[in-house]
Amino acid sequence: MKKSVQISDLIHCGLHAELASDYANKINDIIDRTTSNEQIWEELSKQFLTPSLPFKLHVLLFSLCYPDWQNHPNTAAAWFPNSCLAQATHIATCLQETKMETLSQFHTWTTTHFEKYWSMMIKKLGIIFNQPPTKICDLSDSVMHPHWLVNAKLNIANSCFGADPNKTAIIYQAEGGDLHYFSYHDLTLLSDRVALSLLKNQLQPGDAIAIAMPMNVFAVAIYLGIIKMGGTVVSIADSFSSDEIAIRLKITEAKAIFTQDIILRGGKSIPLYEKVMKAMAPKAFVLAATGKLTCSLRDDDIGWQAFLVPHGVFHTYVCLPDTPSNILFSSGTTGNPKAIPWDHTTGIKAASDAYLHQNIHDHSILAWPTNLGWMMGPWLIYAALINKATLALYDGIPTQRAFGQFIQHAKVTMLGTVPTIVAHWRKTECMKGLDWSQIECFSSTGECSNPEDMLYLMSLAGYKPIIEYCGGTEIGGAYLSSTMIEKNYPSVFTTPVMGIHFAILDDEGRPSNKGEVALIPPSIGLSTRLLNADHDKIYFADMPELPNGMILRRHGDQIERFPEGTYCILGRSDDTMNLGGVKVSAAEVERVLIGIDDIDEVAAIAVNESTFGPSLLVIFATTQKKLDKDRIKTIMQLRLNQKLNPLFKIYDIVFRETLPKTASNKIIRRLLRDQYH
Repeated sequence: MKKSVQISDLIHCGLHAELASDYANKINDIIDRTTSNEQIWEELSKQFLTPSLPFKLHVLLFSLCYPDWQNHPNTAAAWFPNSCLAQATHIATCLQETKMETLSQFHTWTTTHFEKYWSMMIKKLGIIFNQPPTKICDLSDSVMHPHWLVNAKLNIANSCFGADPNKTAIIYQAEGGDLHYFSYHDLTLLSDRVALSLLKNQLQPGDAIAIAMPMNVFAVAIYLGIIKMGGTVVSIADSFSSDEIAIRLKITEAKAIFTQDIILRGGKSIPLYEKVMKAMAPKAFVLAATGKLTCSLRDDDIGWQAFLVPHGVFHTYVCLPDTPSNILFSSGTTGNPKAIPWDHTTGIKAASDAYLHQNIHDHSILAWPTNLGWMMGPWLIYAALINKATLALYDGIPTQRAFGQFIQHAKVTMLGTVPTIVAHWRKTECMKGLDWSQIECFSSTGECSNPEDMLYLMSLAGYKPIIEYCGGTEIGGAYLSSTMIEKNYPSVFTTPVMGIHFAILDDEGRPSNKGEVALIPPSIGLSTRLLNADHDKIYFADMPELPNGMILRRHGDQIERFPEGTYCILGRSDDTMNLGGVKVSAAEVERVLIGIDDIDEVAAIAVNESTFGPSLLVIFATTQKKLDKDRIKTIMQLRLNQKLNPLFKIYDIVFRETLPKTASNKIIRRLLRDQYH
């Protein structure tokens, strides 16, 4: 039966009667002239639907073309690559150069001929060596412990300054302020001054130096300056509690820390230096959020202006490729975060992913509301600067309209986000009426996404693709993503990331189309050590081998591969959850909630309101008394805010007399999730 829309349908979507009549005729004419669902949607999305039309109308027409898209998003393409533009992408060029006919063939080549692949990417990215490698990869110590760029000497920071010195490196705007432009030359000078100033303050190559401050121009220059000096950046999110900051400083034995006096958000002044000092931080270099420090410093601490030496040329410290450059943290299942070192090869992984999957060119302008405490902060620096592109940094709240105005005025071409933020944009309609037409693609990471929210995101820019991007801190990027040369489906991944492969295992450890992800090493970016845990035990112990003898590396995501070869993420298989785009273990949440009167035990789980979408935090609590749920929820939320992260919001609390446990007395959170649903 031929599809059609009724005038009443359009009125229900928010159009007035006269406009609804006119639009119904136009829509039905398109339907009559086209044959397939995809053709109908392609013409509707390109010629008819605009961001100014009610989103209910977008959903109506998308559902008309794809009636079962909510349950099967892999069947509903929302964006189609233009053949001319697709041929101009980096990944299409690589296919031509390697004489590969399909993306699948190219991916296989990048993993089976990984030395040739990484050699090609190093050349395309223009990675700068003081001494080039004699071999790309040495596996004499097994695939679990590869040696990359054998005999090479470099400093990855040098490869971040390959653009024309006069080109804009960073577009920056503080909340309530104006746009400011910083050239590659400006960034070079400031990062050199940071490196020289660190040496003046008796810090040496190899020292761990923390950063706990907003992602702004100074944070980027400090990050690069520490690496130039040969130091190791310790990444700490400015939203963390004093306790969490202290844990990270202790694990890394940081010698100093860069921070800010306050954070200005939504017209409020949030103390940051005070929180860092409660963590018993080492010597601090303190920036002023408003140009003048608003707090008194400890005797040994130094304000930013007093810290910086005058202009001077710094000769970057030359390192071996596996020299640590950055220590980031990923949640463990014991309550303590895993300290994961990135080295001077990890930036190559980040930049190559962006080059091929987000299709970053030297004209690109990248924005992603993030922080150096999360892997996407350092990832963004490498993805933009190694590719000679421009960073767009907004120091403010990304869920308010002012952020969207910044995206418009900075002419951002690649906007990254997390699904929770997109859901808020949709709920509040705070981005309505903005001109995001300059956006070439979006990217999404951090948590499972909701197809309808992702369709909404695409609609804000007149239907541009979303490069879903799933990986981890211990990968240096992603293992699963999308490209600009394939059809784009809301919430669906279309291809494994080039240069890395994985298997999907069922509960018996056998290859399957639905189950747990196991990575197949080697790949540049994959971690080979941890500061505070046994790396091999965590990632390789008790893992099965593939029938061909390939060693597998534990990862933890649950995914499904659809018949046509696309994928969706189903969540985590361990006790780790993503809350608001932040990865955290159940044990970390539980650690700060124990000790409340009349509650014996707690168990934290993440649930989803639908098959797809962000995770919601649910707390199971055992008690022998009848308690006021709202009161307990308030107490628990306050503890999360003060001791862990105010971004973590409790969705629900369930009181029980007991919790289900294994014979070894471990809580069966999987059963709790099933029972909650």
